[in-house]
Amino acid sequence: MKRILSVFSFALCAMAMMAQEPVITFKTTEHDFGKINEADGRVTTVFEFKNEGMTPLVLSNVRASCGCTTPKWTREPIEPGQTGAITVTYNPNGRPGRFQKTITVTSNATEATKKLFIKGEVIPKPAKPVNQYPVQMGELSVKAKTINLGSIKKGQSTHHDIEYANHTDHDLVVYLATSPEDNFLEATATLDTVKPNQTGKFVCLFDAKVCKLYGPLEVEAYVVVNNKPVLTDEYKMTIKADIEEDFSNLTVEQRQQAPILSTAETIDFGNVAAGKKVKKNLTLTNSGNNAMYVRRVYASNACLNGVAPKGAIKSGKKADVKIELNTAGLAAGAYSREIVVITNDPNQPRKTVKVNWTVE
Repeated sequence: MKRILSVFSFALCAMAMMAQEPVITFKTTEHDFGKINEADGRVTTVFEFKNEGMTPLVLSNVRASCGCTTPKWTREPIEPGQTGAITVTYNPNGRPGRFQKTITVTSNATEATKKLFIKGEVIPKPAKPVNQYPVQMGELSVKAKTINLGSIKKGQSTHHDIEYANHTDHDLVVYLATSPEDNFLEATATLDTVKPNQTGKFVCLFDAKVCKLYGPLEVEAYVVVNNKPVLTDEYKMTIKADIEEDFSNLTVEQRQQAPILSTAETIDFGNVAAGKKVKKNLTLTNSGNNAMYVRRVYASNACLNGVAPKGAIKSGKKADVKIELNTAGLAAGAYSREIVVITNDPNQPRKTVKVNWTVE
């Protein structure tokens, strides 16, 4: 009985001590800013709290979950029955989209740690013209220096455009110059004369029917401003495309009769002295029924060169791709590169062959 009374007395004592501790209560622990504009800058809210305990309340620390959120709080002790505040500021600069942040409050209250929350959605500020057109070509501002047309089926055509802008205080006359040899590419400007703060587009039309090449290719064009052609990298624009043979209209019977390419997976030149040129043949075999044509042979590195066989490779016949390796400028060591053979085999139009060698 004495033990029970002792435990009961201890519990009463503990409850009495807790009753004398500070108690922190908040009007709200969450604030929703809703939609805010990034351009308007920082936003602020205030979390009010009260000490409902019997002794002074002291906030020892208020910490935000990231550097974009800054809290300020009442530093002096809060007497029983008195109130304090935590001011929370959020910086939306460079942070478009939805957000939710946590503020952790540490104090000497009965509940030593409390969490507050802010949330909202940042509406991004409009991009400045200078950011939309980051490439400078003389006085003309352009969105990019590369036009990537992607894959184009042989016999088809496609177009792509790149925007430009005049951020000067005077008119600019512009056009895009291409080589007459690249007759498969037509480039025009939607605005020949661009007034201050006007924008236009360079439109590139690529005709794969006229282009004789298969596979990846790059074409250079030059932006001409105020009729002053300058053939330097500053004014150079690169147009990329990848020409593929169109097998989509083949019937099942045509596919069954189609050529089939068979060749080695790897070519090994072995040990090669530095600065030397060596040659090897890559033998191609047509295991199909119809004639096979090698459309193109290209390498992944300038030290390799492949020459395709001319004419048709009839059913069951063989032909060689002549591969030349030039080790000039290569340091000693082991190398592995690739040669790609493009044919009219519809099931394997591109065959990649590894080429290995060691420079002594």
